[in-house]
Amino acid sequence: MPLPAASEALPAASGVVSTASEAVEQIITRSSSLSAYDRLAIYRHAYLARLQECLRLEFPVLLLTLGEELFALFTNAYLQQYPSRSYTLNRLGENFPRYLAESRPDAAAPEQARESWPDFIVELATLERAFAETFDGEGSEGQPLVDRDHLVALPLEALLRARFKTVAGFRIFSFRYPIAGYFNASRNNEKPDLPQPCRSYVALMRRDYVVRLHELTEIQYALLSGLSAGRTLNEIAEELDDDFIADARQWLGEWAAKGLFATVELRSAFVTQTVSLRAR
Repeated sequence: MPLPAASEALPAASGVVSTASEAVEQIITRSSSLSAYDRLAIYRHAYLARLQECLRLEFPVLLLTLGEELFALFTNAYLQQYPSRSYTLNRLGENFPRYLAESRPDAAAPEQARESWPDFIVELATLERAFAETFDGEGSEGQPLVDRDHLVALPLEALLRARFKTVAGFRIFSFRYPIAGYFNASRNNEKPDLPQPCRSYVALMRRDYVVRLHELTEIQYALLSGLSAGRTLNEIAEELDDDFIADARQWLGEWAAKGLFATVELRSAFVTQTVSLRAR
């Protein structure tokens, strides 16, 4: 899956903000060797370079994938379209995946006529941004978690009626590409080949101050999506064709061992009990 040349990918990426020289001269004084406009241009270029460096640090895998020139073109155009408006640079890249989706060369074409490489780039940027947000956000450190052994020992009827609350910072994704595998390999300096389209599913969370990716099957993704939305196993089973109940106890135990669940609300016909078991 070859990526396009920089000149082909973003025709308008080199646009810059123009400033009237006359207005600048009225606000900024000259130096002995530079005009007011030249002094402003130095500041503007330095500021832009600082913002682009922040994006380089937040999207290292995307930088490696696109290369220096193409990444610079994309980020320059992004900063013109979505200038920084927050007191913190932690939010600088929050609209970058959206910008990449909006500015893809074939955005106006029917979906079946689009090239596949922009999907990969947008999904990679989406995962990297989510990774950064999860790292900077709230985690499960110091919080009680659901204990695996207690969970798998529950009667099946109790599991079917239970409602699960995932830990703070838990996120789940469905991708058209095997993004997690490529992301992990790149971060491990393995220089993977660009992958071919292949549906993949990923859960993301932070534990012990480390962001962790958990790859899922399609049915596991459907199950975890339902549980994190507050539905019970019984309710999810009614929506799906697969008979996953036999495997659900094992999966729930594995996810509890990984620290995905904060509480379990057990329900019967007569009583509702929220169980918040101690971390291991």
